[in-house]
Amino acid sequence: MKYVITGGAGNISKPLTLSLLKAGHEVTVVGRNESNLKELLDAGAKAAIGSIEDVAFLTKTFTGADAVYTMVPPKHDVTDWKGYITAMGKNYTEAIKNSGVKYVVNLSSIGAHLPDGVGPVNGLYQVEQLFNTLQDVNIKHLRPPFFYTNLLANIGMIKHMNIIGANYSIADGRFPMVSPIDIAAAAEEEITALDFSGHSVKYFAGDEVSTDQVAAVLGKAIGKPDLKWVQFTNEQALNGMLQAGLPEEIAKNYIEMNQSMHSGKMFEDYFKHHPTTFGKIKLEDFAKSFASAYNA
Repeated sequence: MKYVITGGAGNISKPLTLSLLKAGHEVTVVGRNESNLKELLDAGAKAAIGSIEDVAFLTKTFTGADAVYTMVPPKHDVTDWKGYITAMGKNYTEAIKNSGVKYVVNLSSIGAHLPDGVGPVNGLYQVEQLFNTLQDVNIKHLRPPFFYTNLLANIGMIKHMNIIGANYSIADGRFPMVSPIDIAAAAEEEITALDFSGHSVKYFAGDEVSTDQVAAVLGKAIGKPDLKWVQFTNEQALNGMLQAGLPEEIAKNYIEMNQSMHSGKMFEDYFKHHPTTFGKIKLEDFAKSFASAYNA
């Protein structure tokens, strides 16, 4: 089979590409810089060097593929983050239509059932809506929950303040989380089987925990068994992000998304369509990687 994978050598695209190559498939990887793709090219992938902001490039790259995996990489130098994500969705939609691709596995997010109130995920809602206008194209929207790897951003806070936290707290069993490795596995399952039709959504997770449990498990792994989760005010969280160097547009979107997580609104549709299978990597497994990064 011939696949096109967007996202370069990202945390999901890289393991997805390597696994597809190992299975004997022909894989083209979309990236902006060939040197960043070296490991994938050495493994047998082909490179398509260009930008997802270029519809003609995407159309040419997608043409002839049995299926494509689409995702909008994070971009922090934008003045309208939701608008940028939506614009990339328009580019993908046009390229899919023009190229004649019949199967698309699209990386979306938990919360993408909501048109507003969930920060950058509102952009992914718009991407889903745009893709769903395509006729005669089979689309599977993957809606993973919170990435374990997002917790790595808290290492500085733990080291300097001996706490972990954000402008949300979540009760036991109500905080779904997942590893990018398991997202890649879910994407591979869909893109190799190609047994989906029409436009559909897939929810999955690796674990369901609480923010207190996050603090306890990570604290134990790094030798701080008394580590506590602290819920900050929106203002405190925003100031912390700005002081850490995040642009205001990006920080404000994260604050909005976190508020939706705190209220539970972001997770409503996930629990309504609760997955029956889970990924292999649990919070305790990720804690080992977190400890390695913390101690590095």
